[in-house]
Amino acid sequence: MSTKLQIISQVKEYISHNIPLSVGDKILVGLSGGADSVALLSILKELGYCCFAAHCHFALRGEESDRDRNFAKHIATKLEVPFIEVQFDTLKYAAENKLSIEMACRELRYEWFEKQRIALDCRYLAVAHHRDDSVETVLINLIRGTGISGLTGIAPLNGTVIRPILSLSRNNVEEYMQQSGLNYVTDSTNNEVIYVRNKIRNRILPMMKEINPSVYEAIESTATHLRETELIYRSALDKIIVEVVDIREDIAYIDLPKLIHQTAPRTILYEIIKTYGFATSQLNDIISSFGEESGKRFFSLTHRIIKDRNKLIVSPLGQEDNFIITYPAEEMLRVEYIDIEDLPPLTRDRGCAYFDADKLPSELKLRHWRMGDRFMPFGMKGTQKLSDYFTTHKFSLLQKEQIWLLVADEEILWLVGERQSNKYKITDATKRVAKFTIK
Repeated sequence: MSTKLQIISQVKEYISHNIPLSVGDKILVGLSGGADSVALLSILKELGYCCFAAHCHFALRGEESDRDRNFAKHIATKLEVPFIEVQFDTLKYAAENKLSIEMACRELRYEWFEKQRIALDCRYLAVAHHRDDSVETVLINLIRGTGISGLTGIAPLNGTVIRPILSLSRNNVEEYMQQSGLNYVTDSTNNEVIYVRNKIRNRILPMMKEINPSVYEAIESTATHLRETELIYRSALDKIIVEVVDIREDIAYIDLPKLIHQTAPRTILYEIIKTYGFATSQLNDIISSFGEESGKRFFSLTHRIIKDRNKLIVSPLGQEDNFIITYPAEEMLRVEYIDIEDLPPLTRDRGCAYFDADKLPSELKLRHWRMGDRFMPFGMKGTQKLSDYFTTHKFSLLQKEQIWLLVADEEILWLVGERQSNKYKITDATKRVAKFTIK
């Protein structure tokens, strides 16, 4: 059994090795009224930090929620810590945002905490996760499927969020509370097995403890080793990603031949695409597309992957495929009218196009290409399918989608920045030239 002083000393040492805190730093402390948060607030006060207690009332448990709020305020007063609070309409927020109650609480809590942290000029927000919480997180991630980072447990520092008592077990917390003469409240939902974490805490871990009484220590030790292993893994992975991925203007081009020749291409690909919101469950389908023709698409909530020849192209989601966008050409192009006598020698700059100004229709528009488009490339007599032109000139799928067309009455005059049409070209009879330049 640990003494109160030993527990405080253990937390002090953990902070010194894992969290860049200085005595006197202001800290916002999440205070629910449960044993973990009360112990956290008390220990930080004992260590000399300037604390503010912040309580969230989620209005989910009726009188029990009111009890928690009143107790949290009582504890803050007892420990001589300023108390701030907020009450949420959690059910309404969850319904409006199509979230589970757990996720709604998390989003509301951390958004409010951050606003208060900034307003009070606190360096960090401290939350009361301890060692047993970290062990449970490892098992949750293992069950759901994860990479190496998911097996390293909860981090002591994540941006402005700190977890100073991660070195303590749940038993340590209870010992500290008892020896300090501090009371706490218990959330009745902690015993409900409808939540994944509660199932692991109340059912799975007790069974694992029958096999190995030191299961918490064993899992935490493994997580610590994996945290160190991950540092080596990340260092090697960063070097490989530089070789395999070319990022230009928020678009990532994954070189498939280079990827395939790596030692573990599947793992490398997963590490690349998960940063764009793609799930492990999509990995097999993406890998299967390697041997297929171009055009296969995969979507996350924020990005799209296109299989294009020997590349995977990862780009932010934009307009739907083949969606037509039209607006006056003057918003993208600069138009200059030049008398034929004053026209300088024409350049080969693809950012410019020249037309007979007196033959051009009065209304010109820009749009993206669509299937079935045809045009007459400059220097040719007949028309050509735009899709054939793209194939001949090795356009990627992304390039096809991004290119703009200058059109008049649905006739394509210019593949902007690429090639001009024969329509309305300058001839010996031309008196005035319209020069279009990309802004």
